[in-house]
Order: sequence, then structure tokens, then C-alpha cells
Amino acid sequence: MDGVEVAGGLLIVAAAFASMTATFVVPRRASWGLRLAFIVNRAVRAVLVRLASPIRSLQAKDTVLAAIAPAALLGQLATFLALFLVGYAVALLPSTGSFEAAVRLSATQVFTAGLARGSGPGNATIEVLAAVTGAVAIALQIGYLPVIYDAFNRRESLVTLMESRAGLPAWGPELLIRHQMVASFDALPDLYRDWEKWSADLAESHISYPILLFFRSPELGYSFVLAQLAVLDAAALHLSLMPLSAPTEARFCLRMGFTALRRIAGMLGWSYDEDPLPESEIQLSFEEFADVVELIGAAGIELERSAEEAWPHFRGWRVNYESIAYRLADEVVAPHAPWSGERSHLSLALEMPKRPPHRSPGGKVVEYDRLRRPNPS
Repeated sequence: MDGVEVAGGLLIVAAAFASMTATFVVPRRASWGLRLAFIVNRAVRAVLVRLASPIRSLQAKDTVLAAIAPAALLGQLATFLALFLVGYAVALLPSTGSFEAAVRLSATQVFTAGLARGSGPGNATIEVLAAVTGAVAIALQIGYLPVIYDAFNRRESLVTLMESRAGLPAWGPELLIRHQMVASFDALPDLYRDWEKWSADLAESHISYPILLFFRSPELGYSFVLAQLAVLDAAALHLSLMPLSAPTEARFCLRMGFTALRRIAGMLGWSYDEDPLPESEIQLSFEEFADVVELIGAAGIELERSAEEAWPHFRGWRVNYESIAYRLADEVVAPHAPWSGERSHLSLALEMPKRPPHRSPGGKVVEYDRLRRPNPS
């Protein structure tokens, strides 16, 4: 019976150590070792979203939600240490005589590197392993943080630039309008090229380190999900409304963008249509699309197709990413921007992008007064 308890305890330790290694050292998509981290992340998220729900101030809400990722990181470490403590306590039970004494001895080894010693002759090896395991867990967490924050900084660099490019919060039609207003449509190919590379990096980093999904941008109104959705919508509008003049980079940007979203959805275990038909329905309505086409035309952009002609093409692009982008925006509780879906967990007012006054002499001023408010669903 003693051997069974020792083996069972060490099995708990081995499983926890494998999960910790999968989370901090060699994360892989759909790895069973990441399941424990997912459970911790979602539990922390559920608690903090609940706490933020009754708060009226958007700034205060964002402050509470910003704690999800740091709290989840600490929660992951605490969970692994707790499993080590329990596992070693079970393994030490035969030589200590009581579970309370076993837990006390296990805790002193895991957390304080051996300030107490057991009396049993078989304790030495397990006590050394417990002390080493606790130290390794802390060291791995410390080494994990720079990798996380480096990936976070890479992600946020282009997201921050979107305020001047696509408004705050970011919106695809606004991106096209702003570039037209400052006569910089020729800069869009470079933008699409940069975001193609950004999407590739997003897929690699956020699949390897899922906790990055819950790191919020430092400033209120920014969101990596909304920024990517804005770029994808701008590229889809560009290709559907101006097919002859649209740059090739827009097509590559779209393909890499929805590929990245699909890879993230697969990592999270979400189901989605891998090969949707262009005729499939999307949540965005034609009426909302037509209003935006009119708005784009009023900004002075030369359109090559009418709204009716462009709609099947735009829908054929958006069907590849809309449902995943909407669900991801809801998952990370992104600001409620137009064309970004509902927010089921918090009551957030729809925010139209804020645009500074256009001071160019004789420049056209495009207002949202006559724009039909996008349907949040």
C-alpha cells in the first residue's frame, strides 16, 4: 500500500510538471499539457468579468479587465505549486504517518527549499525532488515573462499606429476614408504588407502562449482584435469596391489574417467552417454595407462597383473571418466598435471611431450623422 501512495503522489507531480513544461517551455497547439493553463485562464477571466460587470465607468471596467492576464499568470504558477505540494504530500504520507504532517513537510520543501526534515528513511530523495521542483517552477515562470512581454510589445506596435490610421476604436471603413482625406491611398499596399507579417506573428505567438489573448492594450479603446478586423475589412472593401486598382497586398493580407484567426480558434477548441461558400450568410447586413459604401464615396474615393455589385464579393471575403473575429472580440471583451459583433459578458455602448477635426483648406468633412448605426450582432 505504501508503494501505491508513493507512486500515486509522484504521478501527480509528473503530470503537473509535464503541464508546466508545456505551458512555460515547449508550448504546442492542442497539447494536452496546456489544458490546465486553459482552465486557470478561463476561471480567472470569469471572475474578473463578473467583477467588472456592474461598473459603469469604461475606464474602471478596463482597469479590472486588464488584471485578467497578470492574475492568470499568477494563478497558473499557484496551481502548479499546489499540485506539487499535494503530490509530494501523498508520496510522503507513508513515512510521516498523517496527511497533515505530510502536507507540512511537503510545503516546507516546495516553498522554502528544505527547512524541515522528515523522520522516515525513505524521505530524502522525495524531499530533494520537492525542493528542486519548487525552485524550477519559480525559475521557469521568471524566464517565461520576458518572452510573453516581448511578444506583447511586438503585437501592440502596429495596434498603436491604428489610432491615426483607422480611428479609436479601429474601424475598416474609417481606415480607407482617412487615407483618402490625406491623399495617401498609395500607402495602403505597405500597410497591408505590414499587417500580413503581423498576422503571421500573431498566429505563432498566441498559439504558443494563449495567455497573450488576455493581455489588454495599455490605452483605453485599443484592441488587437479590433485593429486586425479593421485591416481585414478595409482590405475586403478595397478588393470588392475597387477591384481594378486594389493592390495585390490586400489579398495576401486577408488570407494571412483569416488564417491566423482560424489557427487561434483551433487552439481554443472552437468549431468553424474551414471552407465557407462565398454565398454563405454573414451577420453584417447589406443595408449597413450600403451605408458605408455611400460614406466612402462621399469621402471622394473613386468606386469601381456599386454597393449591389460589390456586396457578393465583400461577403465572400468576410465570411472567412467574421464569426471568429466576433467571437474573439467577445472573448477578450474588446471595446464595442462598429462591425465587431456583440459583447455578451458586459454592457458596453457602441463606440464610433473618434476623428480629429480635418483642418485641410477646402478639405471634405465626412460625418457619421446620416450613417445607419451598425447592428451590433
